[in-house]
Amino acid sequence: MQVTTVGANLAKNVFQVHGITKTGEVLSNRTLRRAQLLAFFENLPACLVGMEADGSGQYRVRQLSALGHDVR
Repeated sequence: MQVTTVGANLAKNVFQVHGITKTGEVLSNRTLRRAQLLAFFENLPACLVGMEADGSGQYRVRQLSALGHDVR
């Protein structure tokens, strides 16, 4: 099974990341520190990523888009 959609709740230091498959099955639900977030997404195949829109979120959108993810 492969993660197709990831929801990311952005915070100041800790991020909650929730990954699901095409059928809606939960594959991961992790808490990541700021330094771990980019490495987590580098290891995922390109997928849809949903995150909130704020100042730091736009920075993350650019980073994740550069890795091939569809960020919304």
